[in-house]
Amino acid sequence: MTDGILDVLSALTYVFIVLLGFGLAAVVILFVIDVSQKQDAVRRNYPVIGRFRHIFSTLGEFFRQYFFAMDREEMPFNRAEREWTARASKGAGNTIAFGSTKNLDPPGTPIFINCAFPKLETDSAETTACVIGEDVKHPFKAKSFFNISAMSFGALSVPAVQALSHGAKMAGCWLNTGEGGLSPFHLEGGCDIVFQIGTAKYGVRNPDGSLSDDKLREVAAHETVRMFEIKLSQGAKPGKGGILPAAKVNKMIADIRGIAEGEPSISPNRHPEIDNVDELLDFIHHVRDVTGKPTGIKAVVGAYGWLEELCEAIHKRGIASAPDFFALDGGDGGTGAAPMPLMDNVGLQLKESLPMLSDILHKYGLRDRVKIIASGKRITPTSVAWALCAGADFVNTARGFMFSLGCIQSLKCNKNTCPTGITTHNPRLQRGLAPQDKKVKVANYCKNIVHEVEVIAHSCGVDEPRQLDRKHVRIVQDTGKSIPFDELYPRPDILEQYRPSMETIG
Repeated sequence: MTDGILDVLSALTYVFIVLLGFGLAAVVILFVIDVSQKQDAVRRNYPVIGRFRHIFSTLGEFFRQYFFAMDREEMPFNRAEREWTARASKGAGNTIAFGSTKNLDPPGTPIFINCAFPKLETDSAETTACVIGEDVKHPFKAKSFFNISAMSFGALSVPAVQALSHGAKMAGCWLNTGEGGLSPFHLEGGCDIVFQIGTAKYGVRNPDGSLSDDKLREVAAHETVRMFEIKLSQGAKPGKGGILPAAKVNKMIADIRGIAEGEPSISPNRHPEIDNVDELLDFIHHVRDVTGKPTGIKAVVGAYGWLEELCEAIHKRGIASAPDFFALDGGDGGTGAAPMPLMDNVGLQLKESLPMLSDILHKYGLRDRVKIIASGKRITPTSVAWALCAGADFVNTARGFMFSLGCIQSLKCNKNTCPTGITTHNPRLQRGLAPQDKKVKVANYCKNIVHEVEVIAHSCGVDEPRQLDRKHVRIVQDTGKSIPFDELYPRPDILEQYRPSMETIG
């Protein structure tokens, strides 16, 4: 027995010596490499040890998320927001205890104004459906004010799109395809679909990149495709087209988009056919005429003089020429890949652009004609309710639904290495995302957002969320005092010459 123990110890000693030898050899090799290379000064001056700087820098964002950051500190979404979304997606109880961890003092913080005698839930009305494109051949009666924002197939994986399609059907909300075209996985769940026409016309393009009417009709032939959205710009990269790295352009994605496999998918920074408001209205009319379905635009607002020009051009042509909806993206919106300067500092945030857009449409008597869809970091009930108060008819989110799918904010969307399988086409990583399970979480998240926005509405004394208005919220100022939102953004009077237009449609 003693001899057996000695044999084991001898073997372990031998293994240890061999491993130590390999380790020392590796250190020597790394030392030689580091002192010889000239790209990294730290590694050249501190061979081997200097490599730990890169390791710690890479892991820093993960250490901060789990060990160091407070609940309300992280960007772009903090732990409190992510955990609320996770609980809502699981259908678990979403109450908290002891006290709020949210600092209500920063300027711009919305404070909803509860009334003395709130609405009883038993007396409150169900949220009414909203009709988009009343005058088109196939108007869309949209049931939910909260919906899935544009995320293209390519940026998202197959199981992610499947889960969103089925979950949207269960929740009664719509799913926006994003600019990557219409895939079988969008159609699989039978949900309402908004087809986005990006600047590259993926899915409805001719070989030269121009719009194909035949392919447009093919898409419109699907009954569940309810609307068409012409994308002018998005919040994360205004003035820059979509970016899908070559590593994510497999054969299936290439076929659906109508592009070459294995090459980066870079969209033009605008539609070549649209260089002014008249050409924009021409393009809207053409798509609506070919498809027979509501057609609108998506844009992030920076310069806003063109909005008034658009309204004036609509009245010259007739109110029927207006877009059926305006999907307004905030300048702090998200995406799978974008240049940092555009993502950080270009485009107005919704807190400024949303009331502005609503007021301009109101001033020209077009507010009832053009429905407003707001998107951009609207992942919690408070942010959704604020958008309804500010003037939105609908609120979309992309990243909120990504969290419902299991996103952990690893910030690897553009690397094809997403650890949760949401934004990767690596089969091994996709295996972790089970659509049959995730579709339930997608539906739960949507339903819980809607429910808690209804709770806010009832607290403010109105029957349902679409009755929320600016008078129902106050905004904290630099002084620490809050002022009514309708005083901060008073609604303008309708211009006299456009009052008849308002009467004829009202």
